[in-house]
Amino acid sequence: MTVKNITTMSGFLLMGFSDNHELQILHALLFLVTYLFGSAGNFIIITITTLDPQLQSPMYYFLKHLSILDLSSLSVTVPQYVDSSLGGSGYISYEQCMLQIFFFAAFAWGELAILTVMSYDRYVAICFPLRYEVIMCPRKCRWAVTAVWLSSGIPGTLYITTIFSIRFCRAKIIHQFFCDIPQLLKLSCSNDHLVIMGMLNFMTAVAFLCFIGIVISYVHIFSTVLRMPSAESRSKVFSTCLPHLFVVSLFLSTGSCAHLNPTSDSPTALEFLFSVFYTVLPPTLNPVIYSLRNETIKSAVRKLLFSTKFTS
Repeated sequence: MTVKNITTMSGFLLMGFSDNHELQILHALLFLVTYLFGSAGNFIIITITTLDPQLQSPMYYFLKHLSILDLSSLSVTVPQYVDSSLGGSGYISYEQCMLQIFFFAAFAWGELAILTVMSYDRYVAICFPLRYEVIMCPRKCRWAVTAVWLSSGIPGTLYITTIFSIRFCRAKIIHQFFCDIPQLLKLSCSNDHLVIMGMLNFMTAVAFLCFIGIVISYVHIFSTVLRMPSAESRSKVFSTCLPHLFVVSLFLSTGSCAHLNPTSDSPTALEFLFSVFYTVLPPTLNPVIYSLRNETIKSAVRKLLFSTKFTS
């Protein structure tokens, strides 16, 4: 599809990582394998945290909703890219692009919110173990998750509302594998994008506040852990907290770099790598990261795969 044709159409052309059709097919197959791997891992986490009686604590309750958000986030971007790349068109309609922006922004915010709640849960469990069941009672956990899901619709709604006012003057070519907001802003006319830039700055400030809350929680956690006399207790705490801290750091650092750095007409390999790091890698690796050193989850997975009486 030529630049002239895509300019006159209502949709966009996703260039992905290369304009070479053979490389596009190779990338699509790699993304497909990653999607299947990530979907299977998150589906297993959702299943065992729902069915296993040993995994009914608040930590695993929040982990289940993180996996739901991860599975949803992967499903918003990757299948569309795989389908358009294998078809050789790279075309995405205007409506599909807007829906992709809405749901990706919603699920990305939901992931950040649930990660913040999970850090608070670990803070209470480690720093106030005797009051943990009172503070993190089932009713409060349900309220926290409800707030996460309800608030996740706000960023998507704000972005879509402001994007509808944008006029696109340049060729509608997006140098990305999904409808990325910074790439869309590059196609806008004059100062049409200033409102969205303000929205991006506002959401970045909110994300920064969440990050500060997570950092404060972990400062208290690590100060408490280092005072523990038992090396086994310290190792157990680190096995549950360090994976969470790694996921938060990877998600926020790469997402911030991708959205705050100015986009160029010729995106570099590093920019593409950042986009993969905050869109595809965290949702795919989260099930592995959270279960790698967690014996309870590994035992539940073994029961799910090899036992005929999983819930017994």
